[in-house]
Parts: sequence; C-alpha cells; structure tokens
Amino acid sequence: MTDTTALPDSTCPADGTRVPAGSLAWSCPACRGPLDLDFSPVPAPLKSLTGRVNSLWRYAECLPLPTPSISLGEGRTPLVELEGRVSAKLDFLMPTLSFKDRGAVMLAALARRLGPDRVIADSSGNAGTAVAAYCARAGLDCTVYVPAGTSPKKLEQIRAHGARLQVVDGGRESTALAARAAADEPGTFYASHVHNPYFLHGTKTYVHELWEDLGGRLPDTLVLPVGNGTLLLGAALAVRELHAAGLITRQPTLYAVQSAAVAPLAAAWRAGADDLIGETPTAPTHAEGIAIPRPLRARQILRAVRQSGGAFLTVSEPQLADAQRDLAARGLYVESTGVACWAAVREGALGEPGERTVVVPLCGAGAKTGLAEGAV
Repeated sequence: MTDTTALPDSTCPADGTRVPAGSLAWSCPACRGPLDLDFSPVPAPLKSLTGRVNSLWRYAECLPLPTPSISLGEGRTPLVELEGRVSAKLDFLMPTLSFKDRGAVMLAALARRLGPDRVIADSSGNAGTAVAAYCARAGLDCTVYVPAGTSPKKLEQIRAHGARLQVVDGGRESTALAARAAADEPGTFYASHVHNPYFLHGTKTYVHELWEDLGGRLPDTLVLPVGNGTLLLGAALAVRELHAAGLITRQPTLYAVQSAAVAPLAAAWRAGADDLIGETPTAPTHAEGIAIPRPLRARQILRAVRQSGGAFLTVSEPQLADAQRDLAARGLYVESTGVACWAAVREGALGEPGERTVVVPLCGAGAKTGLAEGAV
C-alpha cells in the first residue's frame, strides 16, 4: 500500500468520529453516515494562476490530493451568457460528458494511492460512468451498480470503459443498498460520490473556476441541481474557503433545484425542518440524476442553503422538457436532469433578476439520454 501520511483524516459531521487516512472505511463506523475531510486548503496561490495546467488541478493547493496522479483534462469548462445577466457553465463538456468528472478523478486518484483489490460504485448513470472512466485511466478493477431503467446510453458508456455492470431491480435506493453490502468486503474501495468527501473537494472546483473566470469574484446567485447534493455542497465548501481566505468579500446566494416529482429536500424546506420529514410522495421524472428520495447529506444541504439566504425550487416535467428544447434552440444539447436549473430560472422562480448576476450549471450532455418526452 502506498504511503498515506500526507492524506487528511476523515470525520463524521454527525458525531465527530474520526477515520484515519489510508482506511478503506467508506462511512462513519459509529452511525454509518457520510464523512467529511479534516482538511484546510491554502487558496492564496489562486492569486497567481498564469502558466498552470489547464484543468481543475490548477487549484492544487485547494485539493486534498495535490499531485494529479491521473487526469483526463477535466475542468475549465466554458462560461457563456444565456440571457441578460444569466450565464451557464457548460459542465457537460467534460471527458465523460458530465460534471461528475470533477469528483470521480479525486476518487480514482485516492483509490490508486490506497491500492485496493477492487473499486465499486453505485449510480443512476453519470457518476458511474465517470468512475468507470477514471478507474480505466488508473488501471483499477471497477464494478458499477445501477438501477433497472438506467438510460441504455449510459450503460453502454460504462461498459465501454471496461467496468462490470450490476443492474439492480428497483430504484436508486435499492441500488445503493446493494453497493454498500458489497463495499464491506475486504480489499474494496467504495467510490461513493455521496459518502466519500473527496468527491465534494472535486466538485468545489466548479466555484474556483467561476471565481477565476469572473476576475476574482463570484456571481450574486448560484442555482444548483440537488439530488444527493454533491455539486451544491462542493460549491458551498468552495465559497466558505474563498471567503475565509479573503479572496471574496460577499458570499453568493444558493438556490437548490429539485424535480417536483422527487423533492424531499424542498418538502423539508417548506416545513422549516432541519432534516427530511419522513416519506414524501414520488413519481417518475425525466430528471433521473436528481431523483433521490432520501439524500444522506440532507441536513448539510438544508443548512448550506439556509446559511446563504437561498431557497429550494421545484420544476415540473413539462418545464424540464420546455427548458431542454429551449437550450437546444440556443445550440446547447443538454440531458433532462442537466436543464433543471435553467428550467427554474426561465420560469421566473427567482423573481425579477434586476441587477443580480446568476449562473446555472448545464451538468450532462443530451447524448446521454436523448430528448425528454414533449421536448420535440
């Protein structure tokens, strides 16, 4: 096993239990919840980025794995104007065509350092595709658990990267349970984009890039899709780090978008709760990537949005289809999950924008799923 003395320990945000660096433990041993990193970045070098590698590794001092042992050139995606003061970050222009590459490269690099016998992941498609690709790059044995009904195009992409597929009857929660059972086998690295905090430290580079592209500032408002909340939590993490380092003076408002068909966090928000409020009704949705009935980091997501002064928004299936068609007409072919934020903004969910600057992510390519029903 490779030396892990330079790696930070993990801690449980719920009870403070510490997990030592180098462990293959994928959750808190006491409560089985997800983990955070005991890591303090050094963002000051962000002031001088000239000549650095043109990928997310240009922010190495802010990452818990500062040496890029593997890379596919992930990150540094374009920021383009959509309408008025609303811009879109084109995170579907990644090696595997989704923003999940930001976190997957961190998981694969960590796994390569730890030297497990096998890597497993569970996903509704994009995270599994990203983990499969980066494991292929790292030469790691990989199995991806996916729910029945996952887009055939995503399954094809996972197979193409050489990963084994385990298709699980049932939905996203059944798939996660099957993967977690396998994760407890000796020698297994569970590349969980929910439990493993390295994933969040990858997704936070979304905000570092915005900060750089906007000349050392952030937009007034960040609108982010939320299922398990990995992009939103990564964004909130980066905002806190930049503010603590004195690189920004004002923190943006965070708005979280869910499909109205599967919106447990929005329901908790409306109820004024700090956590999920029990079982909420669910229905089929074209936004499969955020169709998470019980997100494990719900408390952290709700707290991050509240602390920013933001809110939770929901979008309907017709709104998703209309937004996908609208973006395609603007030259941007984005999968139906990836249009959720634009769907909320174009429907006026933020009210009159006035002088506020707003950025939405376009998270996955339309080639992964095709057009949603009604988006013709």
